[in-house]
Amino acid sequence: MTKGRDYKAEYAKYQGTDEQKKNRAKRNTARKQMASEGKVSKGDGKHVNHVTPLSKGGGNSKGNLTVKDATENFSYPRTKTGAMKGTRS
Repeated sequence: MTKGRDYKAEYAKYQGTDEQKKNRAKRNTARKQMASEGKVSKGDGKHVNHVTPLSKGGGNSKGNLTVKDATENFSYPRTKTGAMKGTRS
């Protein structure tokens, strides 16, 4: 039997950091912006995409936000570790 995912440790090490909390707030704000414009709605299967990712200095300006189908947004090629192929982090 394999051990399950340790969510508490994951939150403490990564998701609970101040930087990640700020990024999550920015993503939530972007979603609210697009919802107020009528471009997305709850349960529609669409994602708000940052053209320049938050991790690369992107923001929530109208020019940096697009709407993508969830399957299209998750379709980037990934390595075994989950990183996007062809990018440097």
